[in-house]
Amino acid sequence: MEPIEVTAHFDEHGMITPLHFTWKGGHFRIESTGRRWSDEAGQHMLVMLSSGQIYELVFNGAVSTWYIARLGPERPVI
Repeated sequence: MEPIEVTAHFDEHGMITPLHFTWKGGHFRIESTGRRWSDEAGQHMLVMLSSGQIYELVFNGAVSTWYIARLGPERPVI
């Protein structure tokens, strides 16, 4: 996982909605969010851009850091 900058909305119930992220010099607007789950790394979220690209973002609340993770061997994050 690689740390990234994310702008997100946190509602009054603690629900996180990522809005856009900056990675490798690019600024990416998030069109929609999908599946979410939590594990020892943090809160994982699948997000989709308007181009249809899907990314996995991870928020680690213990260190207040966002990460981008690979989706798997057949769909690397590019």
